[in-house]
Amino acid sequence: MDQQTITPVAKEKTLSVAPMLDWTDRHCRAFLRLLCPSCVLYTEMITTPAILRGRDPHRYLDFSGSEQPLILQLGGDDPESMARAAAVAREYGYSGLNLNVGCPSPRVQKGRFGACLMREPALVRELLDALAGSGLPVSVKHRLGLDREEDYEGLARFVATVSEGACRHFVVHARNAWLKGLNPAENREIPPLRWDWVRRLKGDFPQLRIELNGGLRSVADVLAVWEDVDGVMIGRAAYHSPQLLAELELALGRRQEGVNLAEVWDGLLAYAAEWGDALPAPRLTRHLHGLYYGHPGAKLWRRMLGTVTPAETALEALHRLHTELHGWRTAVATEVVGE
Repeated sequence: MDQQTITPVAKEKTLSVAPMLDWTDRHCRAFLRLLCPSCVLYTEMITTPAILRGRDPHRYLDFSGSEQPLILQLGGDDPESMARAAAVAREYGYSGLNLNVGCPSPRVQKGRFGACLMREPALVRELLDALAGSGLPVSVKHRLGLDREEDYEGLARFVATVSEGACRHFVVHARNAWLKGLNPAENREIPPLRWDWVRRLKGDFPQLRIELNGGLRSVADVLAVWEDVDGVMIGRAAYHSPQLLAELELALGRRQEGVNLAEVWDGLLAYAAEWGDALPAPRLTRHLHGLYYGHPGAKLWRRMLGTVTPAETALEALHRLHTELHGWRTAVATEVVGE
């Protein structure tokens, strides 16, 4: 397809939370939504076999309406399976579908998907076209390149080839993926960070939606790149210090005042009440360690979370923790409970 014929993307800039395996499950997403009403949320990566051949795909795909807008991230290397998985996902009401072309883990490489697919841009295009057959908006999350390649032109060729198909939305993790010698955690820190390559990509492909991911840990980081791209995606920083999301909304003019932790507590209690006995406490509370990050009393809060047991429901545990916080009658306690 001639790039000059592509209709320019006209959507507003987006603030989103990255898909993070074992972290951004539905309970984490419900919590993050309380802090950031305007964020686009992503599921953990789900493989096509888990949807098509798993015993309980509902366990992977179900979500609460409050999580919207929510994007399902898929992993796989077979277009026909992608098309079938996308048809299943469409029935659940997701806002869009995202293809993982960024994960460098050995397990993912063995399955021939994730970051290693950057070597096969024509296949990536086929996979995205298969997803687009569902009628849902599609996007791809990828790296700058593989291993120690230092080649912007290679990145540009990848984007040009993929964008010849249905995909117009690229979320770029601004580091290479080193497939050998680094584990996934090291791959998020050691390969050089190149925000300038993502800026350049937007300049070279103005008709595409280009979002930046990687190394964004503060409001200042986001504001430094905001005007040059179509959106930013926050990863681990959003999990470890989730109030950063509310601070970003404030800085971007998407809310008028800072987060009200009392309202967050009300939301958590209401969410736990909806689940009742079906939600063991640790499945929710494991995501709350960063709630008071940077506040006096944060260490106390983490110790309190350590007392939660699987025998408690989430609602029981939250009521107990809330009572204990109110019982901590010092000046620090007043700030910690958000009063």
